[in-house]
Amino acid sequence: MAHAYTPGLKVSRQTKLHCRRLLPISGKVLVEVGDLVEAQDVVAEASIPGDIFPLNLASLLGVSAADLPGCMLKNRGERVEVGDELARSKGIFGFFKKSYFSRSAGVLESVSKITGQIILRGEPIPVQVRAYVPGRILEVKPEQGVVVESNVTFIQGIFGIGGEQYGKIHLACENPEQPLTEDLIKPEMRGGVIIGGARMTHQAVEKAIAVGASAVVSGGIDDQDLKNILGYDLGVAITGTEKIGTTLIITEGFGDIGMARRTFELFQSRVGSQASVNGATQIRAGVMRPEIVIPTADDSASDVFDDGAVEGFLEPGSSVRIIRDPYFGMIGQVASLPAEPTVLGSGSKARVLEVKLDDGRKLVVPRANVEIIAG
Repeated sequence: MAHAYTPGLKVSRQTKLHCRRLLPISGKVLVEVGDLVEAQDVVAEASIPGDIFPLNLASLLGVSAADLPGCMLKNRGERVEVGDELARSKGIFGFFKKSYFSRSAGVLESVSKITGQIILRGEPIPVQVRAYVPGRILEVKPEQGVVVESNVTFIQGIFGIGGEQYGKIHLACENPEQPLTEDLIKPEMRGGVIIGGARMTHQAVEKAIAVGASAVVSGGIDDQDLKNILGYDLGVAITGTEKIGTTLIITEGFGDIGMARRTFELFQSRVGSQASVNGATQIRAGVMRPEIVIPTADDSASDVFDDGAVEGFLEPGSSVRIIRDPYFGMIGQVASLPAEPTVLGSGSKARVLEVKLDDGRKLVVPRANVEIIAG
C-alpha cells in the first residue's frame, strides 16, 4: 500500500510534553534540573545591549576631531543623563566656550578623535524566558535555557496571531458548529481563554479584547474579519508579534469551518482549567504551530511530544488538511497516493496525492501542501 510521511497537527488528551525554553542570546539560567516550576516562573534571563546613539559632537562644538577628547566632561564607561553637560569647547583665550548638553541617556561607549563622533549606549533591554507550562526541569542548557517536562492536554491549531498568554478555559459556544459572535463574550471571561465553535467574527474578537480576554480559540475565521482585526492584510510570514490585545488561534482553517468535534470535546472537558496559549505560526522553512497547552495532574501518558514539527504516517484514509492556496484550510481524507510525479499547472513536477473532501469533491495537490491531522 502506498504511504508517505508528512507534518501533522497534534491533538492529544494526555501527553508528556518536553518544552524547550531558550534565550535568544547567551544569559543566565535561574533553575536546576529537578526543580518544579509554575507556568509564569522566570527560568532564564539575559540583557540585550541597548540602542546606540551616535553623535558628531566635534561638529556641534565647532572643534576638530583630534581636539574632541580634550573637551569631554564625561569619561568612557560613565553614565550620562538627559541634560548632563557632556562636553565643552575650550574657546578662544578662555572666551566663546560652547557646551553640549546630552539629549539622550546612556553610557558613554566611545569617543573618536578620527571622526569626531561619540556613541552613547542606551539602557540594556532585559529578556526573560518563562517556563510556559508548570512542570519539572528535565534539562538545563547552560547560558541558553531549559527543557520543561509537563503532563498536558495538547492541542495545535492551523493558524494564529499574538504571542504567549495564560488564562482559564471558558466555553462560549454550545457546540462546534456554532459561530462565535459578540453576544457570547461575557465580562466574566476577562483574563481567560475563550473557546468558540465555528467562525469567530471580528465583532466577537473586538468584544473579547474589550473585556480583557487573554486568547480566543475557534474553528475558523474569515479573511476579511482578520483584516478588520489587524487593520492590514497579513502576508506570508511568521506571526506571533502582533499587538492587538489578545491571542487568536483557529484550529481548522479559513472560512465558516466548525471546530473538529474531538477538539471541542477536549476543551469542553477542561473548562475552568488553566491554560498556556501561543499564537505564533510559521508554515514554511521550519514549521511552527499555534498551540493550547492545558496542564493535567495525570502522569499516565506514555507518549512524549517534543515541541517542534510533528511527523505522521500518511496513507489512504488518513485525515489531512490542505495548507497552501488555493485550497488552504480544506479538510478531507487521502483517496490515493500516486507513485509517479505529476506535472502541475505551473509546469513543474511533484509527487501528489488525491484528497477527497467531505462534500465528495476530489482534489489533486502536491504532498508538500498537506498536513496530517494527528491524534
